[in-house]
Amino acid sequence: MGILKPDRGIIFWPIGNGDSTTICITKDTVAQVDLHHMEKSNERDDPHVAIIDELIKILPRKDNKPFLSAFILTHPDKDHIQGFNELLKKVKIGEIWHTPRVFREYNKDLCDDAISFKSEVKRRAKIMIEKNGNVTDGDRVRLIGYDDYIKENKDYKDFPQKFISVPGSSVEEINGVDHSDVFRAFIHAPFKEDSENDRNETSLAMQVRLINDKCCCNFMLLGDLSYLTIKKIYERSDSKDVKWDVLLSPHHCSKKVMYWKGENDVEEKLKQDILDDLKKSGEKDSYIIASSEPIPTTNKTGDNPPHAKAKNRYEEIVSKEFICTMEHKGEDEPQPIVFELDGDNLKLKNEKKKMNSIKETLGGSIVAARGNHEPPSTRTGFGLL
Repeated sequence: MGILKPDRGIIFWPIGNGDSTTICITKDTVAQVDLHHMEKSNERDDPHVAIIDELIKILPRKDNKPFLSAFILTHPDKDHIQGFNELLKKVKIGEIWHTPRVFREYNKDLCDDAISFKSEVKRRAKIMIEKNGNVTDGDRVRLIGYDDYIKENKDYKDFPQKFISVPGSSVEEINGVDHSDVFRAFIHAPFKEDSENDRNETSLAMQVRLINDKCCCNFMLLGDLSYLTIKKIYERSDSKDVKWDVLLSPHHCSKKVMYWKGENDVEEKLKQDILDDLKKSGEKDSYIIASSEPIPTTNKTGDNPPHAKAKNRYEEIVSKEFICTMEHKGEDEPQPIVFELDGDNLKLKNEKKKMNSIKETLGGSIVAARGNHEPPSTRTGFGLL
């Protein structure tokens, strides 16, 4: 697989049910939000991308290694952190962003890659404290969100305040370099009151803005948040900070964004208010992306995402197109979804090709029939959905 990296834009990778989003800020500044590295199987029809292999091809080089300016983790579930240990070995990472939640979990609740991540950020935090943030590439770390654990834990209580970002603030610096002329990340969540809630509700959520001489475009990345937290984002935010040209549907097209069971409800109900909020904040010619396996036409009760009901609601509010990463076909397999700021517009660089052969149609049906690679299960810690 070969793609042309946009000079300034964003890439959504076909990695099944998981998140892997690449933000291209400048030619030499690339940030990766989450990682779901899928090793390609020996089966010829395996459609999943081994994202680390692809990143290595498009990243700039520094000190004779591929260089990633920032790795940003929304939360340490396996489908957002898988492959981190391999990434750390093969790629030089200038800076890491993460929420403090990873420190609150016991190691038994962390998958192997999350354990490696925890070890790496603790190493960086120690150096950040010792040098008051005056560190070089490979040692920087930024904490996102409130957490009393930082103050209570002797290993983190003296962490430099300059490198802690809370909801309602913006970050325009990547790896020690000011990029305010081309980049802004407005932090929406996690909120202070959610610091000990279900781990999905502690996801880092942000509006990423990319800017060129003629236009700016906004990308909403909301991790695995559901209705209650997203509703709080809209209630507490200025309208300009929730605008989006591209929305990554939370939790791999989960219906929990707009279907919710309240305390007095017998069953989950459609929450039209959040759909109205999302529609109102979507710009002209906007897109919604589902980073997931092909979306079935129906679901059974208890099915993990992606959910057909969520797709149907998104298609009702999006002005341009709803696209699933694993359904965005090239010649014979899913292709990365690439957006680029081109002149005075945001352009989808690789339009989905129509299926034009029995082979492609059959291949898509096989993928859809497989469903998730991991069977549905209850949540017992990091490493599950």
